[in-house]
Amino acid sequence: MNAIVALCHFCELHGPRTLFCTEVLHSPLPQGASSGDISGQNEQAEEEEGGIQMSSRIRSHSPAEGASAESSSPGPKKSDMCEASGCRSLAGGHPGYVSHDKETSIKYVSHQHPNHPQLFSIVRQACVRSLSCEVCPGREGPIFFGDEQHGFVFSHTFFIKDSLARGFQRWYSIITIMMDRIYLINSWPFLLGKIRGIIDELQGKALKVFEAEQFGCPQRAQRMNTAFTPFLHQRNGNAARSLTSLTNDENLWACLHTSFAWLLKACGSRLTEKLLEGAPTEDTLVQMEKLADLKEESEGWDGSEEEERPSSQPDVVEGQELSKSSPETSLMPDCNSWNVAHRRLSVFRSLRHMRQVLGASAFRMLAWHVLMGNQVIWKARDMDLVQSAFDVLRTMLPIGCVRIIPYSDQYEEAYRCNFLGLSPHVQIPPHILSSEFAVLVEVRAATRSSLYPTLFDDEQSLNKYEFVVTSGSPVAADRVGPTILNKIEAALTNQNLSVDVVDQCLVCLKEEWMNKVKVLFKFTKVDSRPKEDTQKLLSILGAAEEDNVKLLKFWMTGLSKTYKSHLMSTVRSPTSSESRN
Repeated sequence: MNAIVALCHFCELHGPRTLFCTEVLHSPLPQGASSGDISGQNEQAEEEEGGIQMSSRIRSHSPAEGASAESSSPGPKKSDMCEASGCRSLAGGHPGYVSHDKETSIKYVSHQHPNHPQLFSIVRQACVRSLSCEVCPGREGPIFFGDEQHGFVFSHTFFIKDSLARGFQRWYSIITIMMDRIYLINSWPFLLGKIRGIIDELQGKALKVFEAEQFGCPQRAQRMNTAFTPFLHQRNGNAARSLTSLTNDENLWACLHTSFAWLLKACGSRLTEKLLEGAPTEDTLVQMEKLADLKEESEGWDGSEEEERPSSQPDVVEGQELSKSSPETSLMPDCNSWNVAHRRLSVFRSLRHMRQVLGASAFRMLAWHVLMGNQVIWKARDMDLVQSAFDVLRTMLPIGCVRIIPYSDQYEEAYRCNFLGLSPHVQIPPHILSSEFAVLVEVRAATRSSLYPTLFDDEQSLNKYEFVVTSGSPVAADRVGPTILNKIEAALTNQNLSVDVVDQCLVCLKEEWMNKVKVLFKFTKVDSRPKEDTQKLLSILGAAEEDNVKLLKFWMTGLSKTYKSHLMSTVRSPTSSESRN
């Protein structure tokens, strides 16, 4: 993550000051922290943590080197620093800390100020704003501010106990600066939790030191006895206490470097960018709405209500699979693991696989009923086989048109589901068997004479079944059918197209016809055009045939609520009515 994390302090003499900052370097290290400078060190400590190698170096400078370094450094002058290191983190001549990420060849460098003048100015301005005007109520907590020119800042202010300070506490902040506003806002929960953990650790260490000092020499009574001491004398005596003395931790800056480097690495790897071309599809919008509804139900669901819910009522899955496992399958002993694995092989892998198993005419009848929105009923003993059949068939429909009951011990009406799985002993009402709005697929044990030759390896597990597809309205072989069905069959029969390519063809075909559905919905439901105009529109869309019209009307039920509400709000807005007039 291209960002800078800094620890800032409000000094009573000099105002806001940057104490310590960690930045990400993709280029060679800056002067004072390069590999050439590291070679002649007096002290070094290396540790491995999370794939990051940390190196702490201290090297001696000659007087000339120190003078030139100080004159060229963008940091504050020596006269602006407190005498007892209250405004300073690293001692003079300390080149800082370096961590090298071997996986990405990125270096994390920590020092008191950024070496680049422009970065120094950005960090300095963010430090001043975080400890002056950009604070939350109570002066302790997180806040977000920034602009395109100076970057965006996540700031968390906090207090550290100090028995010698005014009010017995000093004011600090940890800031994260980056130019990507959206990324920083999306990282708010992560940064808040991790930075809050760093602050709690600092405050805990400082509190122990504070309590020990108060126990040995209470400052409140002493200050009351010296109430007439000149105020400036007290400020000069109390303003220069360093954070290492407040926490009694000599390795504080090395620990902060490790924490800041990990924070930058973890925050950068938890989010990835994905390029989305164009507006979101209807399936994406419906999925988001379903997830939002499920979240609301889970938050508002009461355990007492769950007990009152009828256990015989099957679950209806709208637009997504329902993963159910019975105790027999989930707690199966190891001795039956081969049987479980063998049974899982008895599934349909794709539409092409299903067409090869069922046959061209049976598959066409089944696909026609699926696209028309009629109820598709599967009767079989193998639940995995039924579930795989529904997973394959549902790819031909928009997500909003899919309502599945994977397996039930009783027949369910068509208004509840258009995909229904039943056990073999369930009786289906006679009017459903003779209805033109339903299709039944019975999975029976194949007799020896009906075993078909296996053309592919994945059919070996299905040749023990016989699939009988029946309907009250069988689709004639010479029937034209909906246009999308003919295109789907053409893609399935083209052996030059792989299964992945066929899947992408299905996505494109569904989007093409969903766009026609949107036009028809606005034309008929929103604008309320007459039937004559509707027929002309269908001719323009290439969907004037009876099957295409039925398909469009069924798919209209799968439009997202977002799209429908957007159209309705557009019609009701005064600007749209004025444009019509």
